[in-house]
Amino acid sequence: MERLAAHRVPVTWRIATVAELRPETARTTTLVLEVPDWPGHLAGQHVDVRLTAEDGYQAERSYSIASAPEDPELAVTVERIDDGEVSPYLTDEVRPGDQFELRGPIGGYFTWQVADGGPLVLVAGGSGLIPLMAMLRHRANARSRVEAHLLLSAREWSDVLYRDELDRHAQDGVDVHYTLTRVQPDGWTGGSGRVDTEMLRHVEAEPEKRPRIYVCGPTGFVEHTAELLVALGHDPHAIKTERFGPTGG
Repeated sequence: MERLAAHRVPVTWRIATVAELRPETARTTTLVLEVPDWPGHLAGQHVDVRLTAEDGYQAERSYSIASAPEDPELAVTVERIDDGEVSPYLTDEVRPGDQFELRGPIGGYFTWQVADGGPLVLVAGGSGLIPLMAMLRHRANARSRVEAHLLLSAREWSDVLYRDELDRHAQDGVDVHYTLTRVQPDGWTGGSGRVDTEMLRHVEAEPEKRPRIYVCGPTGFVEHTAELLVALGHDPHAIKTERFGPTGG
């Protein structure tokens, strides 16, 4: 997921080397990075990426960390914005061995650790799944049995990130649900259309369990989902949100 870089406490810039490229969908690629002296991160944090052209022009964007804290290498998943300055390079042009500047980790509010407990309720719109996936990977690496629920909204099945891995998380006890807003394949048994009250009621943990709720996606999706969760009786302060919108790529 891509976000606008914001004013934050300064974090050291490092040189990241691309170790591996993993195509995820037609528009998204995971970059596995080697970052010397990486200080470690929490699931849910992000990094800033800065590219510098030969004439000195610089472009900077922020991307969610997709890898779990326990993973030996850092990974970010980037969705291509066709008229963007940064994402087309990262998804279409970069090759193993290429380098760029990176700083992080950034963000402390939208994070989860196994020690925080659950139940864990994750609601994602499109590439908003990326930081939530880091949480599920952290849960799996820790061999945690924390109750976990995921509702993912995507335009169509081919847009769903990490499909095979999500199947494995489902086999490991994660309650995984999908809704497709535009195109549903033949025989589709999941949800159709925008996230609604009935979907959340079916997926979520009951308010009485005081679940830890994380919602990530486009601004309209996040605001709509948070309103529905509050209407279902959840404490607004228990709903952590992260949103993104057009940034120029």
